[in-house]
Amino acid sequence: MCLAIPSKVEKILPDSFAVVDTMGVKRIVSLHLIQEEVNVGDYVLVHVGYAISKISIEEAIESLDLYDQIIKELGDEKD
Repeated sequence: MCLAIPSKVEKILPDSFAVVDTMGVKRIVSLHLIQEEVNVGDYVLVHVGYAISKISIEEAIESLDLYDQIIKELGDEKD
C-alpha cells in the first residue's frame, strides 16, 4: 500500500529539488519523477522523499481534510 501526502511547494531548489510543507512539516523532496513544471504554490503528492505527481489545489485540500479527520478520530480513540 502506498500513502502519498499532498504537500505545498514553498521553494524550488537547484537540481530538481524543492522545499515542501507537508501538514506543517517542511522538508526537501526530489522533483525528479515529475514530468511537468512545478512552481511555488503548487501541490504535489509526496511519497518517501519524492514528489510523484502534481495535483490541483482542490484535490489537495480534500485529501488534507480527510487526513485531519483520520488523525482526529485516532486521537479520540485513545481517550
